[in-house]
Amino acid sequence: MRETDYVGGFAKGLKVIEAFGETHPRLTITDVAKQTGLDRATARRCLLTLSELGYAEYDGKFFELTPRILRLGHSYLSATPLPRLVQPYLDGLSEKVGQSASASVLDGAEVVYVARASQKRVMSINLMAGSRLPAYCASMGRVLLAALPEAEARGLIEKSELKANTERTLTDPDALMAELARVRRQGYAVIDQELEIGLCSIAVPLENARGRVVAALNIGAPAALVPAAEMPERYLSAMAEVQAALRPLLA
Repeated sequence: MRETDYVGGFAKGLKVIEAFGETHPRLTITDVAKQTGLDRATARRCLLTLSELGYAEYDGKFFELTPRILRLGHSYLSATPLPRLVQPYLDGLSEKVGQSASASVLDGAEVVYVARASQKRVMSINLMAGSRLPAYCASMGRVLLAALPEAEARGLIEKSELKANTERTLTDPDALMAELARVRRQGYAVIDQELEIGLCSIAVPLENARGRVVAALNIGAPAALVPAAEMPERYLSAMAEVQAALRPLLA
């Protein structure tokens, strides 16, 4: 990209929007400046612009995003056929196995949920279309990272904040690369309470007719009911049926 093509103000505005989240629904100007690395004056201008356009509310101290911000995410969800294609299959899979099923794509070092069929809530956070998780410690993330060239996968891992969410979380880059090699060989990834204690999940890649991995599919279950070691035997055959059904439909 040429330097003249880069709109700095637009980029800063997007950084400000991304500062908000489930754990930070209401932020002050100072909070946003700290989280984004922008100076306070720039953060203030961006926030006031969002407020003026109806994307945020301001009570004199705190800013909070409004439902209007959903228009931005809806543009992606309505422009791509992936969520519409996979949702009926997720619904059927979830009903068949009695557990939640999800589909996601890779966005940098994170996975973004594009569709979900929920049976019961098994995590402390509420996952839905648009939710994000670190790729290195999520089953769908490992499947998607394993589909990349090794150098690219390592680069994304090294960019990640490799935080130990639990005592089981892999955080060593070399150990993670070894795990990706295993995922690549066996064709699926299993996470045993690395993201959150009490949660196990299994994921497989979703390939298009040309064999390119375009998304990932997973099933999550409470560890107390379905130990990680039992997940492949319980769920892989049902997941393989969804893989096969979606392959000719995915662009």
